[in-house]
Amino acid sequence: MKRKVVVCDHIHDKGIEILRNAKDVDLDIAYDEPKDKLYDRLGEAELAITRSSTPVDQRFLEASKKLKYVIRAGVGVDNVDIEACSKRGIVVMNIPTANTIAAVEMTMCHLVCSVRSFINANNELKDKRVWKRENWYGTELLGKKLGVIGFGNIGSRVAVRAQGFGMQIVAFDPFIQPSKVTALGMTYTNDFDDILACDIITIHTPKNKETTNLITSKEIAKMKDGVILINVARGGLYNEDDLVEALKSGKVRFAGLDVFAKEPATAHPLLDLPNVSVTPHLGANTLESQINISIQSAENTLEVIRGVSYPNALNMSIKEGDMPAWGSGYCELMQRMAFLSAQVLRGTIRSIAVSASGEVAQYLDSLGVFATVGALNKALAEKINYVNAPFIASERGIEVSTRNEGGESPYKNFVTVRLNSDNESVYISGILLGNESPRIIDVNGFDMDVIPKGKMILFKNNDVPGVIGKVGTLLGNHQINIADFRLGRDRTGHAMALILVDNDVPQTVLSALEALPEAIRVSYAEL
Repeated sequence: MKRKVVVCDHIHDKGIEILRNAKDVDLDIAYDEPKDKLYDRLGEAELAITRSSTPVDQRFLEASKKLKYVIRAGVGVDNVDIEACSKRGIVVMNIPTANTIAAVEMTMCHLVCSVRSFINANNELKDKRVWKRENWYGTELLGKKLGVIGFGNIGSRVAVRAQGFGMQIVAFDPFIQPSKVTALGMTYTNDFDDILACDIITIHTPKNKETTNLITSKEIAKMKDGVILINVARGGLYNEDDLVEALKSGKVRFAGLDVFAKEPATAHPLLDLPNVSVTPHLGANTLESQINISIQSAENTLEVIRGVSYPNALNMSIKEGDMPAWGSGYCELMQRMAFLSAQVLRGTIRSIAVSASGEVAQYLDSLGVFATVGALNKALAEKINYVNAPFIASERGIEVSTRNEGGESPYKNFVTVRLNSDNESVYISGILLGNESPRIIDVNGFDMDVIPKGKMILFKNNDVPGVIGKVGTLLGNHQINIADFRLGRDRTGHAMALILVDNDVPQTVLSALEALPEAIRVSYAEL
């Protein structure tokens, strides 16, 4: 039986050829259709291949009555509503590594261009026919310090190439083993100020809540005068308004940018500045990467429709029949608890330990995978999925272990995840009430009863009178509404409050909570 596949955006003909030759594919090439007419062609499609030009949003999904799979031909999934897809049972997959080298080499292009003002010199000679060598004195890369934020697939390769220019590399990535950096003769730091002290800074992180506006005027103020900034990752990692001001003042000597917070960016104020080199999101635009992306997209399509595998699935739920609904519920609970633990843990994750008792213990392998996805999601976001989680954990030197606790728990089913860093350990336990309603019942030895959802403050303190009042008053003074307040106590004179709030909690409020004399530790997390 043929399965209908619609190609919504341009991919290289190599991939199209593979799909055309597949006897079980009914191929619909719709990338030249206007978007309003594209929706009319989605109704019978089981799988859609998209790129950045087609938003997989509510309108797209409403038009896709039979859609089961979406393959994003590239790494970024900013244009895909993954949550909406998940609710409809649509598996979303991406192609995360096909354009790695292209992005690395584009970074090096901007790096070299920035230190030599190459584009300005080129334009002056070509467009104005002006031969003024004295206008374009550059600097050399030799001996300069390059700060690399994010030492994954792309960042690490950029560092190796920059090292070949004789640069000194300082890498910041709290989610990797330092040895991954030091083994290459580079410097690893867990102090972000060390990055801000570098001559040139390049950023290679996913875009998420933690990394959006990672560099603002506050960080720029700490940088060297004349620093150079590079971004070929995601728009919005540098605060663009602050970057404009820093470039105008000369604090930032030059910026090399391939990405913008909102694209296309044809009227952006950064384009008016002479000390900026810009390209229109060309990081993946090499012939080799486009061929690789198209071939992988086509091959993955065939694997998916034939039921072989779901490569790089970002939201794949357990297939119906593999376990009962309550088992899937425990897997989701495990992922949430691990995600919460990762936000609370201080230091780089070194190990993930999963344990279970009761009938759910027969699904320990799945629980371990879901815990790994949850624990690493904070660092990797779109790059982590249920397929590659064990491999990525192993690559980063993170030990993942599982243990059947037998019948030691008073609960019918009981699961725990423990994350360890060099500095500490955080563990959270949970159950499903009536095999349906998820609950966190233990946080590092403090009894709780909390639904794992929402914005929460974890406040550990000396168990003395008046603390609850002080915390409530402080939050109230900052217009932060308390939705729920759960308190646990131990036998050592300590208490922990898990406070669900309706508002975002800025760092200033967390610092004020930490300054209370009774406070031992304050953390903030969102689920």
